[in-house]
Amino acid sequence: MIRKLLVVHKLQMIGNLMCNRKTTWLVVLMALVQMQAGAQILTTDQVKKLAPDAFFFAGQSAATQLRNTSGLKNSAGKLVLVGFVDTSGYSTAIAQKYQGFLITETKISFDGTSLDPGEYGFGFKDGKFTVMNVAASDLFSVDSHNDDQLKRPVPLKIEKDGDAYRLYAGRKYVTVKAD
Repeated sequence: MIRKLLVVHKLQMIGNLMCNRKTTWLVVLMALVQMQAGAQILTTDQVKKLAPDAFFFAGQSAATQLRNTSGLKNSAGKLVLVGFVDTSGYSTAIAQKYQGFLITETKISFDGTSLDPGEYGFGFKDGKFTVMNVAASDLFSVDSHNDDQLKRPVPLKIEKDGDAYRLYAGRKYVTVKAD
């Protein structure tokens, strides 16, 4: 009788251990899914609430084009916002290369070139994507790509591309990865 009770007790312990392992794996899996689900392209309403009305660059403040602004949130909840600005008040030299603002709360990379959190200007010109600091000094340029298969190009948008994103200006784009 005691032997049967010990065997039953052992079986219950093994069952509990197996149940605990399954529960642990389930919790880990759910956390991973939730982290991945947390990374997203922002909706129009989210962008409207977050985007600045104006952006300071090269000694001037320019109105942002909210309709041409997009953003993303990484799995840690850090934001990246990009948008076009009205460059009509800038000198020709600045207006030719500066098209918009880039604000990032996390480290990002463009086709492998890393960029720390901060506020920047950017532009697509002559097959290049250039990022500048707010004093209008070039930080880096990477080759931009052309997407001839894009069905409905718009002035500016972000689209998911595997584990990265594409920042589009019309059919031109660069690949962005957010940490």
